[in-house]
Amino acid sequence: MTASDPTVDHSRSAAEHQIPEAMRRDVGLLGSLLGTVLEEYGSPGLLEDVETLRGLTIAAVEDDTEETLAKAEEFVESLSAERAKEVARAFTCYFLLANLAEEQHRVRTLRARDGEISLEEQKPSDSVAAAFTHLAGEVGHQEAERRLQELRFHPVLTAHPTEARRNAITASIRRIGALLDERDGPRMGPAAQARNLREITEEIDNMWRTAQLRVSNPSPLDEVRTALGVFESSFSTVFTEAYRRMDDWLQNRRAGSSAPKVPAFIRLGSWIAGDRDGNPNVTASITRQAVAQAADRVLGNLEQRTRVVGLSLTLDERYTPPNAELTALWNRIKQLSEELAEQAVQHSPKEPHRQVLLGIAGRVEATRQRNADLAYRVPEELIEDLRIVQSSLVEAGAQRSAYGDLQELIWQVETFGFHLAELEVRQHSAVHTQTLQWLQDPNAVEKSAVPPEEVLETFRAIASLQQRYGVNATRRYIVSFTQSAQNLADVYRLAEEALGGADQAPVLDVIPLFETYDDLQNAPKILEEALQNPQLQQRLEQTGRRMEVMLGYSDSSKDVGPVAATLALYTAQEKIAAWAVENNIQLTQFHGRGGALGRGGGPANRAILAQPPHSVDLRFKVTEQGEVIDARYGNPEIALRHIEQVAAATLMASAPSTEKRNAAAAEKYAELAQQLDDASRKRFHQLVHAEGFAPWFAQVTPQDEIGLLAIGSRPAKRGLSVESLEDLRAIPWNFAWGQARINLTGWYGLGTALETVGDLDLLRNAYAEWPLFTAMVDNIEMSLAKTDKRIARRYLGLGQEQELATAVLEELELTEKWILAITGQDRLLAQHRVLGRAVQLRNPYVDALSLIQLRALKKLRSSTLSEEEIQDPRNLLLITLKGVAAGLQNTG
Repeated sequence: MTASDPTVDHSRSAAEHQIPEAMRRDVGLLGSLLGTVLEEYGSPGLLEDVETLRGLTIAAVEDDTEETLAKAEEFVESLSAERAKEVARAFTCYFLLANLAEEQHRVRTLRARDGEISLEEQKPSDSVAAAFTHLAGEVGHQEAERRLQELRFHPVLTAHPTEARRNAITASIRRIGALLDERDGPRMGPAAQARNLREITEEIDNMWRTAQLRVSNPSPLDEVRTALGVFESSFSTVFTEAYRRMDDWLQNRRAGSSAPKVPAFIRLGSWIAGDRDGNPNVTASITRQAVAQAADRVLGNLEQRTRVVGLSLTLDERYTPPNAELTALWNRIKQLSEELAEQAVQHSPKEPHRQVLLGIAGRVEATRQRNADLAYRVPEELIEDLRIVQSSLVEAGAQRSAYGDLQELIWQVETFGFHLAELEVRQHSAVHTQTLQWLQDPNAVEKSAVPPEEVLETFRAIASLQQRYGVNATRRYIVSFTQSAQNLADVYRLAEEALGGADQAPVLDVIPLFETYDDLQNAPKILEEALQNPQLQQRLEQTGRRMEVMLGYSDSSKDVGPVAATLALYTAQEKIAAWAVENNIQLTQFHGRGGALGRGGGPANRAILAQPPHSVDLRFKVTEQGEVIDARYGNPEIALRHIEQVAAATLMASAPSTEKRNAAAAEKYAELAQQLDDASRKRFHQLVHAEGFAPWFAQVTPQDEIGLLAIGSRPAKRGLSVESLEDLRAIPWNFAWGQARINLTGWYGLGTALETVGDLDLLRNAYAEWPLFTAMVDNIEMSLAKTDKRIARRYLGLGQEQELATAVLEELELTEKWILAITGQDRLLAQHRVLGRAVQLRNPYVDALSLIQLRALKKLRSSTLSEEEIQDPRNLLLITLKGVAAGLQNTG
């Protein structure tokens, strides 16, 4: 029986039975315990009201009639203000727990599959080992090994306000996750199960009683502390574990007894407390503090790890004699500090390798404490000393000690340095222009967007941080809205002005960020002109002609729609890559993706494999933001899988077969791409440029209210009112359409474009042969699966412009019709059984929150409410924003 068989049962009860038993069990357990907590809470009738609304929304989906949904709506309207908030909080808690159960099942599946599929049976994108094997078959083993050494994955954490949960809630969820994981263990007897159940219930009770809304927006330093928490819980061990697992696969029995084949290929970046574009809360002082906090954390971690590894090297000099280099290193340590050397000798008599590593640990501690006499100046000095120890161990025949924990310590230093994550500074090009005008004539600038002295102080902060922590601590400077080569030259000039000359200026890699549709089109011309800049030429000589270019997914999509933006980004990457080859530049294209599909979201590995030839070239750099950070890296086992998939895809993207396939498909379907571009862009512009669209958008979505949600230090708008969409940030633009259950930013314009093409055979062939089109269709299918026409109509009904509402609904119907036709399905996600059923099961619960949110929106849209009367519906709305985000597993 196939998915298109008309006899297949698509009911919700059928969907429930197609969800894996273990996952249903976990969802059932957590839901039941939440019910217990709600009963114990002491609010009479709360659980009954939650169950009533749940039953009504499920019935509305099953019956699919206006009458059944209206009953649910009437029930929501009958709730008191306080009870509506309690019910909304209950559904939000449920989603957090359901998401956790789904995550736990992913972990369970990963564990079950580990080692189950032989290397010969794996697809190249399944693992690094499979990718390497496939690549070696195409280019030869030696060339594949050379390419592996050049592999680089560079995730960059950003503080965009897309994580709707409080840190306290996230911490509680993680504790529940650990307890849920315990239940899969083989030694869970009756007593242990009882304890486990009690502790889970206690955590759920704690989560329920924790306020879901922050009282105030987090500061940039609060956001830094959140990122440091991810380092402690995940990055500090997961990255090196990824290297080790990959090396084990590649070396098999030789793993751990010979030099590793896998390099430390991950570099972590951060915009948190560095991105000042539109965020007045990020100052030079904040940037200094952020780097200092990160350095203190990573140096403390390295000190601890070095001591642990050192203490484990209890190798007697009779059996593992030191070589001459190790002896010389020990003498240098003694010269630096007799006290440090004496302590090491006392702890490790006749154990020279242990003595040296304990001495090195003392120097790392001195580096953290800023003891100039004993500190390492740069991480490269520490790596050199660790490699001396490693070399001595190898010469003495102790290869396993050399390539065991010591190797992982070396990988850590290579990955994190003394700064943990390189802080990247970002500022708008217009701010630089205005500051230069002020330098020429302070009276010429009436009001600065950013105080000119603050702009100059940023460059001074960069210089001082480089002196303290090394150039790699912060050297990348991103120019938002780069529209000319002069925008890049301005940064070099300002750095010289701030420090009093070129000799004192910090080392800078100035990175253009091309964001709008027009800027993407002009990118190659701007880059060609930028090459004439002497400072850029000098920097290229210093770096071996390495250069970065950043591409913005958010604003281009908001500018021309998701389809035209996807095609424009591909073309821009293609042309920029060709420009780099012509100019002998080792290019890294930096992808400014978000979590939502309207911001370039979707599976990273599939996106990498769909890129133009030479646009990846073994290097993948991408922003990781908001809920995406926790989803990809919050659970160590899921983080390992994500890193593995990205690394495999990055290797395979440069394989001759991949480049040939993508180039051939782009050429074959060039005419189709142009048709899709023209038709989708025209349709999108008809909507967003229609008279009254901006205020209508604010009426039919909670766009205004999103700005009140305390989820980030950055303002939701750059300064203009809702009368202008140009200055509205892409995050609330995506977030608002998602909350309205429309997800317009992920699909609008595609239906019309496909209808314009009209050739189903051509489109099906393109779906099978053109990776970019395949990824776009699959991503849009997911976006459509999370829409709900019944709920969407109610949001659209809040506005006065009926023609705009009709246009949205017609385009939605048209897009779904063509997606189903191209994929050969009778319903969305039919080919993704578990995922499709999970979405089908959770949608009625999201409906419940949407109906509560609609109740709040209707009251807020009433002009008769006083400021005091607004508070209840506003708070209710803010609670539902978090709940819907959790239910859809997506914000911005």
